[in-house]
Amino acid sequence: MFKYVKTLPYPVNIKKKDLKMAKYIVTQYGGPAGELGAALRYLNQRYSMPDEKGKALLTDIATEELGHVEMVCTMLYQLLKGATIEELKEAGLASHYAEHRYGVFPTDANGVPFSAMTFATTGDPVADLCEDMAAEEKARATYESLIDLTDDEDLIGPLLFLRQREVVHYARFKALYDEYKAKGYKTPTNKN
Repeated sequence: MFKYVKTLPYPVNIKKKDLKMAKYIVTQYGGPAGELGAALRYLNQRYSMPDEKGKALLTDIATEELGHVEMVCTMLYQLLKGATIEELKEAGLASHYAEHRYGVFPTDANGVPFSAMTFATTGDPVADLCEDMAAEEKARATYESLIDLTDDEDLIGPLLFLRQREVVHYARFKALYDEYKAKGYKTPTNKN
């Protein structure tokens, strides 16, 4: 069961449009290390966790990732707000406009649409947690790159918040990974 709270986990109030940053930030929505893939990865992996602790952790983090999706989409919308067609063309967003106008659509920074192929679910709790730690580190690195690409404090604040959440998620996955590894958890089989 999910409960929707109608506020963002961190306020997003970007005052100046920046189409180039919008083109880069979209990768954290639909790119291979983006928030949408993380949320779906964890929601799927939770079913093969061997205990309630693992299921709860993956559900908690997946739910938080959905909040991050909302933050990234809000940033995109605000960065694009008021853009003319000429500005969109100049920023390399004409193809986006042709299909989605000013709508938010999950792609990477190159315009490649989101694909479920960007995340893994093996059914092996240790392997999946290893994948999750790598995903959190890739997202952290991407946020750091995005921060390097802007000097807009209204954008840097939310990006720093999201970067820090990746660090926290990594630590929580690492603790569970270490516990499961020590207990020898592996993929369950149906063989007798």
